[in-house]
Amino acid sequence: MTKIALVTGANKGIGFETAKQLAQKNIKVLLGARNETEGKKAEAALRDLSLEVTYVKLDISNSEDIAAVTSYIENQYGVLDILVNNAAVFLDGEWFGNNVESVPMKTLRDTFDINYFGTVELTQAMLPLIKKSDAGRIVNISSLSGSFGVHLDENHWLYQLKPYAYSASKTALNQFTVFLANALKATNIKVNAASPGWVKTSIGSDQAPLTPEEGAKTGVALALLEDNGPTGTFSQSGEVFPW
Repeated sequence: MTKIALVTGANKGIGFETAKQLAQKNIKVLLGARNETEGKKAEAALRDLSLEVTYVKLDISNSEDIAAVTSYIENQYGVLDILVNNAAVFLDGEWFGNNVESVPMKTLRDTFDINYFGTVELTQAMLPLIKKSDAGRIVNISSLSGSFGVHLDENHWLYQLKPYAYSASKTALNQFTVFLANALKATNIKVNAASPGWVKTSIGSDQAPLTPEEGAKTGVALALLEDNGPTGTFSQSGEVFPW
């Protein structure tokens, strides 16, 4: 039976590549994107490669969108096997320096609306469908910038990069990963956080060393974990990171 996956923020960057790589494994992928034009463009590009994908309008900060997509999946498929929470925003302006003393509250709230609150709301809505899967997988696309361990390590290359809104939202997402994995530990659902690395995207900039294709690999691997795979981890390319 064909597996069903939902990838958020799938119209570009890591989300698009994640959807592509999952579809290449003969998984039916729903491309979540808030912009209909961009979403349909991504759908057409992947269908041109003979991949089984369908665009669904999904702004994860919009409860009505979440309800509509939940209903759609329930009516069309009755189950969701894979959820990749990839949609995210970076509104701090600059990566360098520490803006914790000056970050506007609107920036903080708008960042958390997508990177945290929307992700939690969507996941909670999808859980009844994921619980119907033989092997449910939830992958939260996080960031090394959300790691306390890294930000306390003066020798780490990321130590100087402290954009507060983005980093705090990813730290919160990591906490959600740990708690959700714990809540579901008696089930066949695995919940993990993936660090894609520094990737050439609208968030990572053109200076990043990794391509979106490379950045998607960790999340895809976690989405395809075997039954004996880990849960409640934070990793990149098999390397486990400190929370």
